[in-house]
Amino acid sequence: MTVLSLTNVTRTFGPVVALDDVSLSVEEGELVGLLGPNGAGKTTLLSLVSGLRRPDSGVVRLFGGDPRDAASRIGLGTTPQDTGLPPTLTVGEVVDLVGRHYPAPMPRAEVLARFGLEDLVRRQTGGLSGGQRRRLAVALALVGRPRLVLLDEPTTGLDVEARHVLWQALREYHADGATVVLTSHYLEEIEALADRVVVVGGGRVLADDSLAAVLGLVGLRRVLLTVPASVRLDGLPGASVVQDGAPSGDGVRRTVLASDADAFVRALVRQDVPFRDLEMRGASLEEAFLTLTTRDGVTAPDQPVEEAAR
Repeated sequence: MTVLSLTNVTRTFGPVVALDDVSLSVEEGELVGLLGPNGAGKTTLLSLVSGLRRPDSGVVRLFGGDPRDAASRIGLGTTPQDTGLPPTLTVGEVVDLVGRHYPAPMPRAEVLARFGLEDLVRRQTGGLSGGQRRRLAVALALVGRPRLVLLDEPTTGLDVEARHVLWQALREYHADGATVVLTSHYLEEIEALADRVVVVGGGRVLADDSLAAVLGLVGLRRVLLTVPASVRLDGLPGASVVQDGAPSGDGVRRTVLASDADAFVRALVRQDVPFRDLEMRGASLEEAFLTLTTRDGVTAPDQPVEEAAR
């Protein structure tokens, strides 16, 4: 069953094109990671699916209906990037308040236990740290036992331990049959959680496949080496993207994302390029994304979409 779909959707904010003729669907039970830089269109996409905004053109469907209809949203749980909580209510009171909006909510104890919030049940939300507020916001997205959960940067502000607690809670909820769509700047989060990765850049879908397949689209190796600052590497065979690093002794440490690492190293030797401390590693998801966006000529807008929407 298709739980959400966008068909030829375009959304602009003044001169900024947030989404450009995007088509995407998510089936029941999937855990999908949306990956892209600021201004790529991820938050706009979630706002259309949750009914907060309308598309300029195209069709958005949530459980087969219009997401702006309350009946379509009854099975939806969502956590935006910025969440306001009543500062004078306690954590327990907020959980109860949100739970009363749903026909069969999770018991308060279960919600608090899933997210390690039991010790905060009597704490006013105004006295919570940023990380604690974030954990509570994600917990509130699950109170109503939604069939679909939309999470926009869910672990922003969390330390490593709290992030792993939240990851485990999301894995368990997904294992119970729920559909989860999340955006994240933590690439390890997408790698740790997502079965399917959708890469978004410049308001377009650049890739949509399994994690392994997205990485395989670019087939990169990461080559690290130190060269004199005057040496250029971006014109050598096999070099897709060259990134400058910190100075290292009398040279500069550079990272080359190589589509053909062997050809790149042979060119170094053949052209007598002075180098040292050569290392080779597999490309990360971040590097795969960088190559996809560079290859497709996509750059983030000068003005982030989130600012243009205000």
